[in-house]
Amino acid sequence: MQAIQRYSLLLAVGILLIILYYGLNTNFKNGGKTRSLFTLRRENLRSFTDSEDHSFAEDLHMSPKHRRERASESKKRQKCRMESCFDLSRCRKGFKVYLYPLEERVSETYSKLVSAIQDSRYYTTDPYEACVFVLSIDTVDRDVLSQDYSKNIQTRIEQLEHWNNGKNHVIFNLYSGTWPDYTENLDFDIGEAMLAKASMSIHKFRNGFDISFPLIGKDHPQKGGERGHVYLSSNNIPPFRHYLLGFKGKRYLTGIGSETRNSLYHIHNGEDIVLLTTCRHGKSWQKKAIELNDTRCETDNIEYDRTDYKKLLYNATFSLVPRGRRLGSYRFLEALQAGSIPFLLSNGWELPFSEVIDWKKAVIWGDERLLLQVPSIVRSAKQPDILQLRQQTQFLWETYFSSVEKIVSTTLEILKDRVSPQPRSPLLWNNFPGALALLSEYSDTLHQYPFFYGPLAHKPGNQFTAVIYATSRVHLSSSPLFRLIRTIAKSSNVQKMIVLWHCDAPPPQTNRWPGDLGHISVIVKTRNITSISNRFHPYPEITTDAVFGFDEDSLLTTDEIDFAFSVWKEFPERIVGYPARGHYWDSAQNRWSYSSKWTNEYSMILTGAAIYHRYYNFLYTNFLSSAFTDIVDQSQNCEDILLNFLVSHVTKLPPIKVTHRKVYKESMLASSSKSSSWLQMDHFTQRKFCVDNFVKLFGYMPLLRSKARMDPLLFKDPVSNLRVLYNMYAA
Repeated sequence: MQAIQRYSLLLAVGILLIILYYGLNTNFKNGGKTRSLFTLRRENLRSFTDSEDHSFAEDLHMSPKHRRERASESKKRQKCRMESCFDLSRCRKGFKVYLYPLEERVSETYSKLVSAIQDSRYYTTDPYEACVFVLSIDTVDRDVLSQDYSKNIQTRIEQLEHWNNGKNHVIFNLYSGTWPDYTENLDFDIGEAMLAKASMSIHKFRNGFDISFPLIGKDHPQKGGERGHVYLSSNNIPPFRHYLLGFKGKRYLTGIGSETRNSLYHIHNGEDIVLLTTCRHGKSWQKKAIELNDTRCETDNIEYDRTDYKKLLYNATFSLVPRGRRLGSYRFLEALQAGSIPFLLSNGWELPFSEVIDWKKAVIWGDERLLLQVPSIVRSAKQPDILQLRQQTQFLWETYFSSVEKIVSTTLEILKDRVSPQPRSPLLWNNFPGALALLSEYSDTLHQYPFFYGPLAHKPGNQFTAVIYATSRVHLSSSPLFRLIRTIAKSSNVQKMIVLWHCDAPPPQTNRWPGDLGHISVIVKTRNITSISNRFHPYPEITTDAVFGFDEDSLLTTDEIDFAFSVWKEFPERIVGYPARGHYWDSAQNRWSYSSKWTNEYSMILTGAAIYHRYYNFLYTNFLSSAFTDIVDQSQNCEDILLNFLVSHVTKLPPIKVTHRKVYKESMLASSSKSSSWLQMDHFTQRKFCVDNFVKLFGYMPLLRSKARMDPLLFKDPVSNLRVLYNMYAA
């Protein structure tokens, strides 16, 4: 009787297991949880490869001593927050970053990080004015098997004069731990320092104190970086690509990360879902047949070699980003650049710059434990959602991740926001043009920035401030400067005029300046006008949105001034003006160069007769590093080229040319100013030099060519009258 009861119990358990099995599979097939998984939140994912349970499994590989040290270090680190482990008093004089002097060779990656910090506008060589400190010791690679592993770090950092147990220090790290456990231990006590670390776990990440850093390779560009693979500003781009989901990479048969990558073949169908893996990794993978080789390896390797990775990546709507030995993967940034939506299978990963970036707008989270649901998730995605996600990948890539310089700048801006009384809102970080180009010191309201006029239904003001750059003596009342002042004063849109007097001779006496200007005041500035860059200084007297820049010998009529202003009000984020110039690649000199030829195409508007938003004066003065302005100051030239570079760099848009009512040539300028530098050969040689050097400093060519122009003559075009007279020919 007891045997019958036992068998009955086993039968009942078996039936229950069968019901559960088929019930779950039915749910997978009919997409019962597809919608909830498509919008799955990262914080709800607990990883079986990087969770507290996994941490316990890692501990089993360690000696008792290492386990105690790790537990002690973890407990001490987890208590740190900005209010407890950061001295805010050091930042009262402003946000500055001090880099300890380099005393030894560092890895190529750390050298790029160091160079980006030194090129930053926050860099200082004075440790006593610094808010944040960065080590000169290479901490990027803490894998003891790596050739870039730095030894004896603990002893060396304790000897640093300003270490102070790590307070106000930030430590950069890309790789921690080594085979076989790949723990997050850095092998030295970081004290109260902040970590800018890649592949961080949500269980170890100290929110608001650490910075989750992107995993970058040694070949990641220092500046500029590769543009996004597709231009997705318009909504008529087909969102779907040839492949729905793609991946190509290593798979592991044992150890951390093997659970996910070794199971991808279950959802690979070779048609719309192409997930290719190889067993080839390490020097002895074929020798260790049991550990690193299995019956699928040979077939997988053949299919793996047959497909080009970039072709697969650039033709996949979604790119699978499974965890590797560590939580982060190079595939993440590669997918962003390619405009392929990252589909993440890395439970517990704190995504890069998660403090400020809203990743729900650019990536899809999956669950490693629910691998079989991945196909139904990607197939359930709608076209509008896919297009928005792809657009956001391009924005995030180009704004924050395309170069080491941008990655470091993002890190520093996050730190600066933490100590700033006016931190930038998430809206600025996650919308064009991005937080790096929106300086919070300029304004605490979005209505002051030209990029948000349209989205916020805000329009620029109806007046402009004229800024005239004067370099010549004035002898007669009919001089070009006075004639220009009278012309500008006739405009109903001008609020005031500012004359920047950059001349060895003193300006004329007050009674000699033009009178009868009505309510228009003329402010003459002579103090500290020592550089040509002063024409783009954010003077407090400029209170209008629009700044109309003039050279003293500009030959514009009042109608032309008003027309340019009316055009600018439609495009307040761009430079709008009359004299246009271009750039080209000089193959003979193997460099970028400057062109003044009159063609249908242009990329620059000279600021001798151009209008732009006053925010660009603030950017020119506070955003650019001294390397840019040094070139301008040394040559006393190219300030207008630099402003065009800056505006195109921020907006990703070309300027707009407006045309004169009469023919405008350099000869007209020459007639009004025989000493004009426009015709001098040295002047053009300097400008060619400037263009090439600005490209090197930006790391890419930001200028964009355009053929568009706004012509005032069209307002008096007689075409409509002719159609009335000859309507029989009108089609």
